[in-house]
Amino acid sequence: MFTPIKNLKHLGSNQFLLIAGPCAIEGESMAMKIAEYLVAVSEKYQIPFVFKGSFKKANRSRIDSFTGIGDEKALSILKKVGDTFEIPTITDIHESKEAAIAASYVDVLQIPAFLVRQTDLLVAAAQTKKVINLKKGQFMSPESMQFAAQKLVDSGNSNFLLTDRGTQFGYTDLIVDFRGVSTLQKIGPTILDITHSLQQPNHSSGVTGGRPEKIETLARAAIAVGADGLFIETHPNPKEAKSDGANMLSLDKVEPLLQRLVAIRNTINSF
Repeated sequence: MFTPIKNLKHLGSNQFLLIAGPCAIEGESMAMKIAEYLVAVSEKYQIPFVFKGSFKKANRSRIDSFTGIGDEKALSILKKVGDTFEIPTITDIHESKEAAIAASYVDVLQIPAFLVRQTDLLVAAAQTKKVINLKKGQFMSPESMQFAAQKLVDSGNSNFLLTDRGTQFGYTDLIVDFRGVSTLQKIGPTILDITHSLQQPNHSSGVTGGRPEKIETLARAAIAVGADGLFIETHPNPKEAKSDGANMLSLDKVEPLLQRLVAIRNTINSF
């Protein structure tokens, strides 16, 4: 299922795929510290692991919001993480011109939820021949994601993942419809983005809120319904994170969570 992803380990463990890392690349030491911890934990529990980090945060509420440390610098850090730990890396792109550039540094390209209907962007991503992670738009039904996926296939690339990151519920909340997991799986391997599904957007302050105390609740449910993988953003100190700190999981809570999720997955696999 995930074999096209370069350097992905533990494919025979029958565990869920884990896409995890900081929301944004804030610096080299921070990225390496997080990667080292996540590699050790994923090795311990035999979890296929992809390190994630945005090289650029283009979709911000305010013009003074953090957008990055510089594109080339952040991409180089992602490449160093991948080379050092021999693991696959993923980053999101926002414009067609970024596809080929980012593809020379990382193994998987991610299409943000707000941009998943942008045909030119999807075609450019597909043409890199990298594995593509399509985030389901908060405004889209699971069924409608077949058309985004078909754009990749029609552009010569059938190696893709689908990630549900919640559906807009009113102006300031998101919900997860777990019926959508099996619907998306008819299209391709399906990941549930736990932390972004717990965002609370559109606050009057211009800063997105979140409910990180519900991370384990959503993660347990995702494993129970058979999701192929989880997407979790994490940081050593979420309160000091420069982006999405309100919904990230503290790094020291990752291992206890994964230990419990692996146990649930093993139980599911025994049926």
